[in-house]
Order: sequence, then C-alpha cells, then structure tokens
Amino acid sequence: MMFWYGDGMSGWGYVLMIVGMVGFWALVIFAIVALIRALGSGSGSEPAVPPSPTARDVLAMRFARGEIDEHEYRRSLEALQGNAPSRPNPPPS
Repeated sequence: MMFWYGDGMSGWGYVLMIVGMVGFWALVIFAIVALIRALGSGSGSEPAVPPSPTARDVLAMRFARGEIDEHEYRRSLEALQGNAPSRPNPPPS
C-alpha cells in the first residue's frame, strides 16, 4: 500500500522519473568531461605558433651571418622599404 500516491504512480510519474534520471546522468557525465578537459589542457589554449620571419628579418639574419656586406644590406633594405636607389643606365655598347 502506498500512502501518498493512492493506487500507485501514474504513467506521468514514470516519465518524469525517467527524464529526471537521464538528465541527472547527462549532467554527471558532462561535469566529468569538462573536468578532464580543464585538467588536461593546462593553460586552456593551444600553443602559439611563432610567426614566420619577415623579409627584413631574413635580411638582418643574412647580414649578421656575414653572407652579405653592409652595402648590399643597405641597398636591399632600401629596396624593401620602397626607396630603391635609381640605377644608372648602362653605357651603350
């Protein structure tokens, strides 16, 4: 004999119980997955990829390694900045 439900739980009672149980376990699984992701990722973001060197960086590295001299470095730097010196016309042959 059930004291508060009369003859027993109706169909809606069973539906609410099933929905409540599915919702509870979905919440528990979501919390576990979120906790694992938070602990596993460390900082929470992907590692930053270093930017590729610009043309000026490559030119400076070549100058630092001694591959080009100061004159070539300055000429190339001016060309990169858009202030390329005008070249004299070659002599007629």
